[in-house]
Amino acid sequence: MHKNIKFGLIIVVILGTLGWLAAGGISQTASYYKEIAELNKLAPSEKVDKRLRVGGDVELNSISREGRDVHFVLVQEKDGVKNRLNVVYSGIDPLPDTFKDNAPCQALVDGKLGSDNVFHATKLQAKCASKYEAKPVAPLTRG
Repeated sequence: MHKNIKFGLIIVVILGTLGWLAAGGISQTASYYKEIAELNKLAPSEKVDKRLRVGGDVELNSISREGRDVHFVLVQEKDGVKNRLNVVYSGIDPLPDTFKDNAPCQALVDGKLGSDNVFHATKLQAKCASKYEAKPVAPLTRG
């Protein structure tokens, strides 16, 4: 009976440790989607250094590179107000091919808002419109 109690305690300790590690890992990697307007209304303690996901339209002609960092501005219009968010992407993944400065594009960024009110993104997903239209063909002339 003494061996069974030891074995049971070991199992309980192992399962408890695994549960504690899983709960800690989930809370550190969880990110919540916020709109830019929501983000602007939050108190600094609720948004600074918290992992967040934010999406919006990439402002035309706002993409610039500085070393490995890519700077751009996300915009969302809500209730007639244009909300803006400065973003710096410094992730390890390359930029999507469709993420270009001269084309309408939407982006979803994952990262943390700094105390400087700049969103420091480590992940970037771009959803850009592509138009694949056939070139007009000249009418055939028969002679």
